[in-house]
Amino acid sequence: MRSIQRRLSLGLVSVLLIVGLVLAQTSLWLLDLALRRYLEAGLRHHAETLLVATVRGPNGLQLNEQRLQAAYDRPFSGRYFRIDFASGTPAPWRSRSLWDWEMTPATQPGLQSELAVGPNDQQLLAFRADYRRYGQQMSITVAQDYSPILTSFRQVQYVGLGLGGGALLLILLLQRLTVRNSLRPLERVRVQLQQLQQGKRSSLDKEVPLELEPLVTQINHLLAHTEEHLLRSRNALGNLGHALKTPLAVLVSLAERDELKAHPQLQATLREQLQQIEQRLSRELGRARLAGEALPGAQFSCDEELLGLFSTLGMIHNRGLELTWQAAPGLRLPWDREDLLEMLGNLLDNACKWADTQVRLSIQQEGAGFVLWVDDDGPGIDEVRREEVLERGTRLDEQVQGHGLGLGIVRDIVDAWGGQIEMLDSPLGGLRVSIKLPNP
Repeated sequence: MRSIQRRLSLGLVSVLLIVGLVLAQTSLWLLDLALRRYLEAGLRHHAETLLVATVRGPNGLQLNEQRLQAAYDRPFSGRYFRIDFASGTPAPWRSRSLWDWEMTPATQPGLQSELAVGPNDQQLLAFRADYRRYGQQMSITVAQDYSPILTSFRQVQYVGLGLGGGALLLILLLQRLTVRNSLRPLERVRVQLQQLQQGKRSSLDKEVPLELEPLVTQINHLLAHTEEHLLRSRNALGNLGHALKTPLAVLVSLAERDELKAHPQLQATLREQLQQIEQRLSRELGRARLAGEALPGAQFSCDEELLGLFSTLGMIHNRGLELTWQAAPGLRLPWDREDLLEMLGNLLDNACKWADTQVRLSIQQEGAGFVLWVDDDGPGIDEVRREEVLERGTRLDEQVQGHGLGLGIVRDIVDAWGGQIEMLDSPLGGLRVSIKLPNP
């Protein structure tokens, strides 16, 4: 069970049910015990009344019926008695209310713990007291119908269950509202983390509850440390690139000197090795720069960046090409600006080299990611060779200026972001490069 709110609700229901049932049963048991103690005093009084009503008569002991309650004369009234004599004579006396029901005498003095079965399925609460009257040892058992009280208990249970169920639902509702309000700061942190991942912010808000302050502080510290580390790494890589390009350019110029023309094989070998060094250097520097994630808060604004990029391409390829781009207003891509400019620059530059009159860039959000299309109306690429040109250093036409690294760099960037790149037939008649990028 992954939901904290569900766990809290289940725990609260379990605790309330257990505590409620224990309290309800304990309350009913205490109430039943108190009623029995109260009725015991009344039954004792009735037994003593029967004792007083036992008088001497012409034929021995007899009951003075004028002193008996009327309930003892009404059949099945719920008031019963039985008087037993130790000597066996006279025979046991029974109340008329028993009618033809034979009431069993109580087994021991005092209030009986178990209810006895009475006439018409009545539940009898019985009390026994032993006395000595006029030299006779006698045992008086009086009983009262306890069924109405048991019925009232059941009604109280039903009403209690209904009220308890309603109270439980109300408590759960209040608990749900309380938990939701208490967890709202966590939801805000989650939204901020999502915005951070999408490049809409660079750090988390510090105005959080005390319990979340250590977490937010550590995350912000980690973000700042990561940004600083990435900036240092990129600066170091840029410095390394510039430092190596100068001696490499010197070596290339030396390879073109007249002294080496007398050794054409040596000059060709030197040129080839220097070209491989340059390609390998560009490849490894590019991979190293893309090895980490984008800086926190990094994003690419299509409205701001594409205008400058297309303006630069128009100046470089000043031969009447129609350069257009399509993207939703305000669209922002959650990746590093420099990486996207490098990727789009290579794709569009390559398309401009081969296009006849038109190059088009389309960017749109699709599901949980983005799709980028670069179309041109050039000659296109045969389907069998499309995978080959994505490799670094592969060129289909040696007459076109370049080293064949552009699409290889694009592929490295797309792979680093977990995307897919395909070469398709363009609606403009040339080549379409399709790139699908998932949300980081």
